Amino acid sequence: MTARPATAPALPTLEELQHWTWVMGRAQQMMMEAALTPPPEGVPVVPGINDPATMTRVRDFWSDSMALWQRFIDPAAEPSVAPKPDRRFKAEQWQSPLFDWIRQSYQVISDHMLRGVDALEGVDPKQKEQIRFAARAFVDAMSPTNFPATNPEVLDKIVETRGENLLKGLQNMLADLGRGQLTHSDSTAFEVGRNLAATPGKVVKRTPLYELIHYTPSTEQVAAVPVLIFPPWINRFYILDLSPEKSLIKWLVDQGFSVFMVSWKSADATMKDVIWDDYVTAQVDAIDTVRDLLAVDSVHTVGYCVAGTTLAATLAYLSARQEAEKVASATFFTAQVDFAHAGELLHFVDDEQLKLIGTLSPEGFLDGRYLAATFNLLRGRDLIWNYVTNNYLLGRDYVPFDLLHWNGDVTNLPAKWHLSYLTDLYRDNLLMQPGAMSVGGVALDLTRVTTPAYVQAGREDHIAPPESVWKITHAFAGPLRFVLAGSGHIAGVVNPPAAGKYQYWTNDAPTSTLAEFVQGATETKGSWWPDWSKWLRDRDDRTVPAADARIPGEGALPALDDAPGRYVKQR
Repeated sequence: MTARPATAPALPTLEELQHWTWVMGRAQQMMMEAALTPPPEGVPVVPGINDPATMTRVRDFWSDSMALWQRFIDPAAEPSVAPKPDRRFKAEQWQSPLFDWIRQSYQVISDHMLRGVDALEGVDPKQKEQIRFAARAFVDAMSPTNFPATNPEVLDKIVETRGENLLKGLQNMLADLGRGQLTHSDSTAFEVGRNLAATPGKVVKRTPLYELIHYTPSTEQVAAVPVLIFPPWINRFYILDLSPEKSLIKWLVDQGFSVFMVSWKSADATMKDVIWDDYVTAQVDAIDTVRDLLAVDSVHTVGYCVAGTTLAATLAYLSARQEAEKVASATFFTAQVDFAHAGELLHFVDDEQLKLIGTLSPEGFLDGRYLAATFNLLRGRDLIWNYVTNNYLLGRDYVPFDLLHWNGDVTNLPAKWHLSYLTDLYRDNLLMQPGAMSVGGVALDLTRVTTPAYVQAGREDHIAPPESVWKITHAFAGPLRFVLAGSGHIAGVVNPPAAGKYQYWTNDAPTSTLAEFVQGATETKGSWWPDWSKWLRDRDDRTVPAADARIPGEGALPALDDAPGRYVKQR
């Protein structure tokens, strides 16, 4: 059944047009006079109420609103608000006079609301950012696309399906309420170990905190120095091993590297006393395990996001213990060490928020669904309201998408570690203060780290903004290569060369700021992975046969399980 075409409203008479033209003209004149007339004697000028700047904004809002009415009663008039690229309103139904007016009204109100926040004076910058974040969240929530009565697509769908879309949407919503989490992808389309995290390998070590996976070589010769990857424990490790064509792990193996991956255990009540020190010493333990297994002096290490932050602490810890030679190089995927400008997550680390987080962990661990909800809020338009409209109101089926399936595969966090991480790093920024933090009684000083480092940042990253990641270049004392990749926190990292997507920027000249780096940078189309692989080879280009201990389970550590192991499947 096809959607019914919108019925055009009756054209107003000449007399009616003249009347409404006079009304709007007179209203604009009154607002102009009010804006230009100072308050009467004795009436104080109150910022945000009757100061000249506020009166000008009120006049502009009134003018824009009146122009909308003119457009509505005279559809032949020029649009009062130029349409902005916004996929929420791309359906043709939004072109009808009524719903176009609804769209423009929403656009005018939201624009003026956000401009009003920007115009606030005398407000602490941090508080102003929190207000701006809250205002954007409110604006996104109040979009006419989110309500059946103001969304023409939903109205047409109700007619077309005789309301069955609402029943299907209600079913989707009740299912999400039952599991305590918003669904983003078809949960039946993927299975870990079958079409996700399927790169062949073996689990060769298991501790109460992590499993160590050794991947099967696919080349006859492999690089002498192995690669050991530390993924963030706030997510499952297989973001780096999605489908074979997207898998960084498979790509590295095919490039001739011996690859190891740490798979962290999702926290439960047995981990209530786990703290940050335990993750640092776990990284050291994994480094030593790989060194001993392959009889090598050092390993290439990789840290993604929070595991990259911890890797920086691990390097400082090893440096303080005169053991820095255990790490041949350190690669950081969109990781931060300086949290002074750590992006929108800072909105969630004030004292009240930290107190609330403490109440959500009665058994000593934080349910991963809370963290998932927080990250969804950072991109509410795309990760919340888009699914409310499509899957609750329109009753559409969920689309299979491996990345979103991974995003919904949440992990729990040790409560003590989580609170100390937010407090010590996000709130107090202690890692950048030499000696302010310690691990096992060993004081940490990032300025003593001389390990060669490769630092990748995402140009559009909202979790670890590139300006914040850049600060790592001021923290370390050793040779460092900074690469700015196109896209964000995930797509900027998971960008296989075969896809031919995005780009990256490099700059070999000395620069002190990210702006200077970008100004003199060279852009290269496609993935940065080959640049990184070359950088690793430049550190040490020796190769050895892919035999004996280089085969998972054939060395001193027997295979415990096939990859991807047990921990990645625990809930």
